[in-house]
Amino acid sequence: MRTLVITDVQHDFMPGGALGVPHASEIIPVINGLILQFDHIVATMDWHPPHHVSFAKTHGKTAGDVIKVGGINQILWPVHCVQGTHGANFATGLQQKRIEAVFHKGTDPNVDSYSAFFDNARHRSTGLDEYLRKHKLSDLWFVGVATDYCILYSAIDALQLEYKVTVIKSACRAINLHPGDEQKAFDKMQAKGASIHE
Repeated sequence: MRTLVITDVQHDFMPGGALGVPHASEIIPVINGLILQFDHIVATMDWHPPHHVSFAKTHGKTAGDVIKVGGINQILWPVHCVQGTHGANFATGLQQKRIEAVFHKGTDPNVDSYSAFFDNARHRSTGLDEYLRKHKLSDLWFVGVATDYCILYSAIDALQLEYKVTVIKSACRAINLHPGDEQKAFDKMQAKGASIHE
């Protein structure tokens, strides 16, 4: 049984949002079409407290700056996906009726969380792994944003947890903070054992 993992399709990641991913709104109809083809659907949401460690504003710095937090390089982002705000809600148009479970990430104010499974320090699980194992779901197909961060880290963690992983290229979009980041992410996921589906 195949499981579609819809990753962070939220208002703040849509063009014009607080951390808009270029062309991200284009994937919503693609994902809606895919939802009809899968046995199970789960979703993740960035769900940050107001003064999250990943926010440039928290440190009085500029978005794009990199600082060390607990020995980990932390890219600083604009304030985004704050718990309970409009920006943290699922993006307009996303079909939500068949989503069986939603997993929140980035909830710890002191640790960022790109992966759908763990925070970046691997201190805390989102509960996704436990849910999938409970329901005996092992064939995961990832869609959403951003290819070069949350999709990348989620796919790598899923592979390490011994899931079968496919990433649907047409239903993902990248930030491309640096030119070529998107392709590097696809190459890295493929090298680790993920299938890339056009």
